[in-house]
Amino acid sequence: MKNQILTLTTLVLFAFSSNAQKVEFEEYDLNNGMHVILHQDNTAPVVTTSVMYHVGAKDEQPDRTGMAHFFEHLLFEGTKNIKKGEWFKIVSSNGGTNNANTTDDRTYYYEVFPSNNLELGLWMESERLLHPIIKQGGVDTQNEVVKEEKRLRVDNQPYSRFLENVKKNMFKKHPYKGTTIGKMEHLDAATLEEFLAFNKKFYVPNNATLVVAGDINIGKTKKLIESYFGPIPRGKDIVRNFPKEDPITEEFFAKAYDPNIQIPAIVQAYRTPSMKTRDARVLDMISSYLTSGKSSVLYKKLVDTKKMALQAGAFNLSQEDYGTYIVFALPLGETKLDEITKEIDAEILKMQTTLISEKDYQKLQNKFENDFVNSNSSVEGIANSLARYNVLYGDTNLINSEIEIYRSITREDIRAVAKKYLNKNQRLVMEYLPEAKK
Repeated sequence: MKNQILTLTTLVLFAFSSNAQKVEFEEYDLNNGMHVILHQDNTAPVVTTSVMYHVGAKDEQPDRTGMAHFFEHLLFEGTKNIKKGEWFKIVSSNGGTNNANTTDDRTYYYEVFPSNNLELGLWMESERLLHPIIKQGGVDTQNEVVKEEKRLRVDNQPYSRFLENVKKNMFKKHPYKGTTIGKMEHLDAATLEEFLAFNKKFYVPNNATLVVAGDINIGKTKKLIESYFGPIPRGKDIVRNFPKEDPITEEFFAKAYDPNIQIPAIVQAYRTPSMKTRDARVLDMISSYLTSGKSSVLYKKLVDTKKMALQAGAFNLSQEDYGTYIVFALPLGETKLDEITKEIDAEILKMQTTLISEKDYQKLQNKFENDFVNSNSSVEGIANSLARYNVLYGDTNLINSEIEIYRSITREDIRAVAKKYLNKNQRLVMEYLPEAKK
């Protein structure tokens, strides 16, 4: 009976997602190299204007980390035609919301307005690109803002240095070894000329993708885009030539300390391929199989059945150039960290040598079908996905077709990819320990 229910659920979900509305879009380039993507959805009077710049923490100089994230803040300071402190007031007084975020690979700015304010959103983003005011006073102000963010989100949060220490150990050459927020002493040392040079190099139309999604008229929107963005001069072409990492061929060990924790963690990390690869998608599925939800195999084993851990997780940190596959757990009671490592290893070995059950495989397919539908359920989410697939994958239509890659993944693929990447001789084992307070 349970199998019949599972099969019925799978069929219903598959039918729903197969018939989920395709995201229609149009894309083209302006003469200055800016890539434009338009998505029309007139079901609600809302429009998202967004720009994704292909610049992130990996593009920084080794002694000037934190620049990309700093610009996420700095470019709200004001422009030639938007006075200091007025950006957020303009947005809110016109019924909108806005935000920005930065990763190692890109920086994303967006506004969500009632659709009658489409032109306002385009004007504001063109102002950010064409007329930013970058002066020492604004740099000093945002320097304090970033420092406070670091104090709140990193320095005083438990387990907040977890990923920083994984990356530091996993990458020796590639700039992924750093953190997105960077080092404060690097920002303190940066001159105004260096901030201006960073802006001139990366904040150019040929390094940007503009997405307009929502209740728009395509013809009118094109004219507005040409009016506001067309005259902006093209920048110099950006050449990226990051150093390649040597393969990991021996298991290695590290310890890291956190003054904000009382319970240690054990971490296993493996270097994996770019987010663009099929194998990266298989690793996404492996993560879900191991620790997505309380019924997942590793969580159920360590937390529920054997009661060895308070928490267990696995995630595939997929990035443009490399990925990092991470498995971690927090011990319960007197459980030793190496005991948890043995249990994790046993589960991974089982996955490498035996096909996962058909029931677990169908659960994975259901989850990814559901995630696909949800990711395209709002105009704001669609705008983000269109920009991300274009900038980081070079294929905007993945917003519609990526689910086919997940659908094509078999149980045999899961076993093969686990065997290819999740081996002891290819990993870091790190003890993440409480730091004794002085």
